[in-house]
Order: sequence, then C-alpha cells, then structure tokens
Amino acid sequence: MRVLTDKQFNKAYARLPEKVKVKFKQRRNLFLENDYTSLLQNHTLAGKYSGFRSINITGDFRAIYYLIEKDLAVFVNIGTHSQLYG
Repeated sequence: MRVLTDKQFNKAYARLPEKVKVKFKQRRNLFLENDYTSLLQNHTLAGKYSGFRSINITGDFRAIYYLIEKDLAVFVNIGTHSQLYG
C-alpha cells in the first residue's frame, strides 16, 4: 500500500497534539503493511463521507481516506469523531 495526503489532511495534522501525530505514524505504518489489520478498525463511511473509509488512530481520533487504486490511498482528513462527523 502507498499513501498520499491532501491539503486538508495536512492542515488538520499540523494542529494535532504531538502524541496523536506519533500514534498516526504508528497506525499509518500498520496500514502500509496490512490496511485491514483489526487494530485499525478499517470501515466504510456514509453520509457526507460516502465512498470514503476510516481508520482508528486513538480512542477518539480517526483518519479518513479513499482508494485511488487497489494499493494507493489518499488521506483527506484527521480529527476526533465529533470534529469529523459532528
């Protein structure tokens, strides 16, 4: 799996606490190895994020992405559950 990030993701990532940034990097590395490992709780989304997927970063933080190709993902946003879906 390869990963890209878009402008919105980069802005949201820059505002994250350092602990969450470290956790994202750990989860991203898991994602690169196996995007469906159970720890990520990878799942499809509905509503305004229909067609996107989400992975768990911490208890409340999620990262949203979509697939361009089978092995190429673009992360589009990261934040708490309420920030993203609220």
